[in-house]
Amino acid sequence: MDMKNSCDNPCPIARSLAVAGDAWSVLILRDAHAGLSRFDQFRKSLGIAPTMLTRRLATLTEEGLLEKRRYSEHPPREEYLLTAAGRDFLPVLFMIGAWGRQHRGGGKLTRFFDAETGTEIKAVAVDEVTGAKIGTRPMRIVTPDES
Repeated sequence: MDMKNSCDNPCPIARSLAVAGDAWSVLILRDAHAGLSRFDQFRKSLGIAPTMLTRRLATLTEEGLLEKRRYSEHPPREEYLLTAAGRDFLPVLFMIGAWGRQHRGGGKLTRFFDAETGTEIKAVAVDEVTGAKIGTRPMRIVTPDES
């Protein structure tokens, strides 16, 4: 599949991967949720090359997950803040993390805690209609042509 043309794909997973399907983009979104917003903060946290970071920030901004906002005029400096779409990506990050903990764990792993309650966050995906944990019931994929 040509990921550049995934926005035309009727599958919402393919469309999402076209925007945030590379590791750098996902890690930038993780760090943005942790409060990082400036180029140097992302670069230091991720150890990413400046040109790669510039490209990923531009894509995430163009796709509406981040918003670029100037915080200094002299010298001109900008920060990258999560948009509503970017904030809606947090559960996706937690599910990726839950999968990684279960299938790529071992050794000491980063943990995530609720800042208000102090309890560790244990992500689980649940079907809003049935209340069943996703992956415990059979599913089928219906394309728009089959609807």
